[in-house]
Amino acid sequence: MAAPSVPHVVIVGGGFGGLYTAQALGNQPVKVTLIDKRNFHLFQPLLYQIATGSLSPGDIASPLRTVVKKFSNVQVIMDEVLDIDPQAKTLKLKHNAEGVQYDMLVLATGGMTHYFGNDAWAQHTQSLKTVEEALDMRRKVFMAFEKAEQEPDPKKREALMNFVIVGGGPTGVELAGALAELSRFSMPCDFKNIDCRRANIILVEMGPRVLAAYPEDLSQKAGETLERLGVTLRTGTSVTDIQHGMITLSSQGNTEHIPAETILWAAGVKASPLGQLLCEKTGCELDRGGRVIVEADLSVPKYPEIFIVGDLANYAHTPDKRPLPGVAPVAMQQGRYLAQSILKRQKGQSVQPFNYINKGNLAVIGINEAVADLHKVHLSGFPAWFIWAFVHVMYLVEFDNKVLVMLQWLWAFFTRRHSARLITGKGSYD
Repeated sequence: MAAPSVPHVVIVGGGFGGLYTAQALGNQPVKVTLIDKRNFHLFQPLLYQIATGSLSPGDIASPLRTVVKKFSNVQVIMDEVLDIDPQAKTLKLKHNAEGVQYDMLVLATGGMTHYFGNDAWAQHTQSLKTVEEALDMRRKVFMAFEKAEQEPDPKKREALMNFVIVGGGPTGVELAGALAELSRFSMPCDFKNIDCRRANIILVEMGPRVLAAYPEDLSQKAGETLERLGVTLRTGTSVTDIQHGMITLSSQGNTEHIPAETILWAAGVKASPLGQLLCEKTGCELDRGGRVIVEADLSVPKYPEIFIVGDLANYAHTPDKRPLPGVAPVAMQQGRYLAQSILKRQKGQSVQPFNYINKGNLAVIGINEAVADLHKVHLSGFPAWFIWAFVHVMYLVEFDNKVLVMLQWLWAFFTRRHSARLITGKGSYD
């Protein structure tokens, strides 16, 4: 007698949403295929530490096959989805002519950098969404100091020592704080012709304050901490143009041109192109950022076998009708919920709508400095930093990553040294 068939769940994307779905379905009565064009899961919240030389890529990345090897029903395919046929329930892959058929499809392909219609700025700025971009940012940051060390022209040296960060959200604040600590504490004695402490770190935010999604008292505290570290805050300021070595700002009708060789973009995220492809194939609706507007159970309207999790999903079934933010905790909870709902469907049980439990928000500014919004409790300084460090270490996937990161943070805590300041990649002066 033939063994009963089990449903095939195909998950596209090995980020937080996709990986947590796969893990929760591990060793359950379903067949799981996890597809990603990379062979690793990346802990994106710590990418900025790669970019500023605090950590190495291997510290925050884990091979997907290693993570799921204990689950006999989970297969990993390193490939890229080119097309979706929702009627035939088939995915066309870049390196597999036969494609993959599914009974249920989970799309968790995350987001990408958003320039708000100014895509030409991408060639003059450095974004931070992938390991490669983090390494490019690290190279550009440290090469700026190396070039300044040899530059005899004071104006050119000033441009090399100007670091402009666009975007005052958590990523921008974390980058600004890390660069300030790097230049003020880690490298002052490393160069002979320049004083790294004179690096001009400028954080540009269009809104009236940094960390706008946080309570005002924590936002103010974060701004004060950044200024104490030597960061120049330019709130209420918009970017009107970016050219090679020059950024143009506008504030209260005044225009300012700032020469800067290093311009870091942390201002926006949009959904991956897979959302547009799905829209063309299913007629689903997208928001302005390209995210798929999903049902209360994370499914695509009229296609109950297709689900969206993480940054690709616009989930507005909330008490205030505001879409959930594109942050890791949302993707993690959606992944676990979706796995449970898939198993309940197999048993013929009813499925409740997804309900996000917001445990709070954390943003780090530097060693010993962070802010924590724990709803009724607002913390800053060392207590917030300790909570931030503990939470991030716990969310790292593999045990060896937890140990490596914790040891390096302890070393940095006592020495203020950044241990991964290698310039790699392209030619030295590219």
